[in-house]
Amino acid sequence: MGSRVPAPALGRLLPVEPKTVDLLQPLWRALVVFRLLTWAFACFGVWTRWDGIVRPYGAVLQLAVMGVWTLISSYGYSRRWGRRNTRLAFADLIVTVGCMFATLWAQPLLDIRAGASVLTSVWAAGPVLALAISRGRDGGLLGAATISLALLSLRGVENVSKILSNVQLLLVAGLVVGYAASTLRQAGVRLREAIAAESATAERLRLSRSIHDGVLQVLAQVQRRGTAIGGEATELAQLAAEQEVALRTLMSTRPTAAVADRVDLCGLLLPLATTRIDVVVPATQVLLPASTAGELVAVVKEALSNVSKHAGADARSWVVVEDLGGEVGVSIRDDGVGTTPARLEQARVNGHLGVSQSIRGRIADLGGTVSVRTAPGEGTEWELKVEVS
Repeated sequence: MGSRVPAPALGRLLPVEPKTVDLLQPLWRALVVFRLLTWAFACFGVWTRWDGIVRPYGAVLQLAVMGVWTLISSYGYSRRWGRRNTRLAFADLIVTVGCMFATLWAQPLLDIRAGASVLTSVWAAGPVLALAISRGRDGGLLGAATISLALLSLRGVENVSKILSNVQLLLVAGLVVGYAASTLRQAGVRLREAIAAESATAERLRLSRSIHDGVLQVLAQVQRRGTAIGGEATELAQLAAEQEVALRTLMSTRPTAAVADRVDLCGLLLPLATTRIDVVVPATQVLLPASTAGELVAVVKEALSNVSKHAGADARSWVVVEDLGGEVGVSIRDDGVGTTPARLEQARVNGHLGVSQSIRGRIADLGGTVSVRTAPGEGTEWELKVEVS
């Protein structure tokens, strides 16, 4: 049987998990810096207004609570467990609202409504940004609305005009940061998909080289030797040929993952290849709506089924896909016995609906065109064209 071909080292071809890419990490880091800086700014504000604070010890206690929570929340936002859900962000919102009302430890409510500062100052915007990053626009608006209501309850309804600018800034911050976070999150998903697809393609290429150097060579040798020996070995040679084609088809098959609502028609048609069916497709993807691609595949299968039934036992078929810009063309040709257009029409009249419904009917429903060329002894060729919508 010839020289022994070494088995492929499949153990070295285990796929490598692509590294997780978190495009939101810079926003979380910026939030940590914002938290620390605004706490320092709140401390500076208390120091500059020290003489006007009624109960300074209350302000010191409030700043201490704010400082402890700043360290806790900043540590959480710096870790994956604090970023992967909104629990920490909601806890941050609750604690921040509590710290805003803790201003009452330092200033009476009447003084606050008369114009005294809420000691949390800009620090109170922290959970708005955290919710915007973790939950997008809606999270940012929720955080802004909650902080605004807490500020309004401290200032009083009669001072709503004085806090309007603060409310506007909170809402704008929630909207802008939330929109940016949502955009980055979507980009991250696409980037992970691209990395996964690239890794899968690289692994497929490595596996294909290994199979080509090992399994396919063995199958080719079995096919040649079986054909040369003859007799019962001929059947073994035929089986080896079929498995060789199946393996080559598997190696050349492209992923059919959907892009938006579209799928690659080529990836759906390549698995139809056998020892008697050749499938030729462009090097690039031919993206179609999933329903359109599914109907085209059904039409091709029906045409190939007709070849198997009527074209003769030795007939071969070729399926060719062409990207024509605004249209996609698919041709199914065989070298079988052929027929005449009149016989095709007679088959329809006699109730054989494979051609009229499964082929012409499906393409008509897609708004496409169908043409057929056939003659006795010259095989049959179907040409299908469908617009790319």
